Amino acid sequence: MKPIFGILAIIAFSTALAVAGNQGSVVFSGLPLFIICSSVGFILHWLAFIPAFAYQTEHYFDLIGSTSYIGTVILTVALHPGMDTRGLIISVMIAVWAVRLGSFLFSRVKKAGKDRRFNEIKTRFFRYMFTWTLGGAWVFITMAAGLAAMTSTTQQAVGIPFFIGTALWVLGFGLEVVADSQKTSFRRQPENAEKFITTGLWQYSRHPNYFGEIILWLGIAVMAAPVLVGWQLVTLVSPVFVFLLLTKVSGIPMLEKSGLERWGSDPKYQRYISITSPLVPLPRK
Repeated sequence: MKPIFGILAIIAFSTALAVAGNQGSVVFSGLPLFIICSSVGFILHWLAFIPAFAYQTEHYFDLIGSTSYIGTVILTVALHPGMDTRGLIISVMIAVWAVRLGSFLFSRVKKAGKDRRFNEIKTRFFRYMFTWTLGGAWVFITMAAGLAAMTSTTQQAVGIPFFIGTALWVLGFGLEVVADSQKTSFRRQPENAEKFITTGLWQYSRHPNYFGEIILWLGIAVMAAPVLVGWQLVTLVSPVFVFLLLTKVSGIPMLEKSGLERWGSDPKYQRYISITSPLVPLPRK
């Protein structure tokens, strides 16, 4: 029953956020564009769940996520009667991030043959459906602030918050790309197949890629904030959602558990986790 209640809770929260972000949205064919575009991620994830469960595969989960971001951006730009510079740049940033991350994750899972996170989940219908529903919510809630800015009827010249947000996005994107690249290079060496990485950015953080992810979405929110009004401001929950999702739900907790199962008895791993920051890159203790 828990997965069912979880699905209902996700839908309820997402609906409330969609209604809030709906204020001040441009209209297309009588409907707020924000509402129209907020449904893309859910529709694609629910459609993909059907063959994913039938064939017991998780290979396309991350690819569907990225496709949802890109599809939402394309639909927003296509239906918007006159998107401003802020909206266009935010849309490009989201698309660039989605293409990079989606292709990286899809390539990784295809090479590995499976994603260990889904070993048990994919065999249980409602638990797996909950995961795919969460994937749809991940797309919508993560980009809610950016989507609200892209669809907002309020337009103004870019200013200091825009440039601060851009700098944060560039920093976060750079950290994520470098961290993923370092880990991929490490894993590519046959002798490192069953080892954990402690070099590069990974010597300062156990999850530097997740830190980059949080920072870049914070940047999007900062860029979006100046044109959000009234209930639209609720969409600024986006970076908070990313932070909570990665640190409390499907990111760090799952990987830390997996790490302990694989290397928990290794004194070197015990020392690594004791002296290395779990998220924010910091000098070792």
